[in-house]
Amino acid sequence: MRKLGIDYGDARVGIAITDELNITVQGLETIHHNGNDKIILSRLDEIFAEYKVDTIVVGMPYNMDGSSTFRVENTNKFIHKLKCKYNKILIETIDERLTTVQASKTMNDLNIKAKKKKNIIDTISAVYILETYMNKNNFINYCK
Repeated sequence: MRKLGIDYGDARVGIAITDELNITVQGLETIHHNGNDKIILSRLDEIFAEYKVDTIVVGMPYNMDGSSTFRVENTNKFIHKLKCKYNKILIETIDERLTTVQASKTMNDLNIKAKKKKNIIDTISAVYILETYMNKNNFINYCK
């Protein structure tokens, strides 16, 4: 079973997914939704029809000092929708601070043009969110 990472934003959502063995993480796509969560949930239905997913990991957009923002509240509302619709899938959260900065640096290192950055930054951020989750869980399992 695969894990799915989500970088939830007001207009766009980045999606990443693991391979079947949960070894690697790949960016899947960016969903443009302009505030309409039904678009995201509909696309997730299609993704889940194609891939067997047992865990959804959603990045939580905390401030650098760890405090919550209005984006955390919006993300929690979205997570509630996920839990209602996909109640047989484990839904986890992970701190996503600096993932967008990492994604931006990666795109700069790859000389990706500014026009293209807007369409892929959320997907790359979702990769970092899911990788962070996978690394954290692998470390915890290793220590057991």
